[in-house]
Amino acid sequence: MKLTGLRRPLTRSAHFAIYGHMTTTKLDLTGLKCPLPALKTRKALKALKPGDLLEVRCTDPLSVIDIPNLIRETGDTVEITERAERGIVFLIEKANGLIEKANG
Repeated sequence: MKLTGLRRPLTRSAHFAIYGHMTTTKLDLTGLKCPLPALKTRKALKALKPGDLLEVRCTDPLSVIDIPNLIRETGDTVEITERAERGIVFLIEKANGLIEKANG
């Protein structure tokens, strides 16, 4: 598992220009099988501040189901879901944490 903090958005899209001041963390989960991508994503999200971004790279085909379900649970937002030849990429924005605290 690789975690690295960056001070720039992952995309050049104008839509994400507002995130330039937030931290983007990359999480490489390639090669891991269900349920590890969802579990490691949950753990990484707990360490982030509201507004921070988490880029998750997976190769497990079930992650297209598991990670969006996780994000619905935590109240965070999936900004981008990209399917590439070598895997799936999610860009997740950390929410303010109110739903996660309520779920305890």
